[in-house]
Amino acid sequence: MTKYHLSLQLLILFQFSSTISAIRKDIGFEQIRSCRNTVQGRYLLSDDNGYVCDALSVDPPSRCCPVNGLRFSCQGCNLVSQCCNSYEFCVSCCLHPSRTQEAQVLKVKIAKPSTAVSYTSVFDFCAGRCRHNSESVVHENAYRSDFHHCFSLPSNSSGANYTQLEARLGGINVVIGKQGESCDSVCKSNGQSCVLNKLLVLNQCDV
Repeated sequence: MTKYHLSLQLLILFQFSSTISAIRKDIGFEQIRSCRNTVQGRYLLSDDNGYVCDALSVDPPSRCCPVNGLRFSCQGCNLVSQCCNSYEFCVSCCLHPSRTQEAQVLKVKIAKPSTAVSYTSVFDFCAGRCRHNSESVVHENAYRSDFHHCFSLPSNSSGANYTQLEARLGGINVVIGKQGESCDSVCKSNGQSCVLNKLLVLNQCDV
């Protein structure tokens, strides 16, 4: 074997090794998206990313709602009482990071203190809290109002404060605007009018 042939073989081997190395660096595996979701209703569901969709549009392999849908939606919710007339929108609204703090809800106990366990995620809290909530019922056998899917943190109150607050805001639809927007502009954009004297009721730390 001549020196020329030996050099040519080494050159081909080197080029082949470099090509294989480059191909391996580019190989990657697409991560499969997976969601947990509510299966409470026949028509709607909410996934653990906060999206709400109809049952027919959910992606079967991942069990996720389309990402171009409604996220953290509070449709049909009263943001003062933190109660909604729909279970799925209650869960979606509850999952918004500004409304439910993970550090707080993971300390909330389920069931009686002697046998209580804690929620393992914000989704578990929202899904469980919106489904059954002792603070949304009166006399243990009737709902306080049509907005009986509630995600507020448990309290030791008897419900008197809630009743008084709801009475003072009777007939008022609370709309959340962007920072810096006036009451008039926010309400007009929703086809409503601002009721200034009710802002004093809303402007409280516990609300």
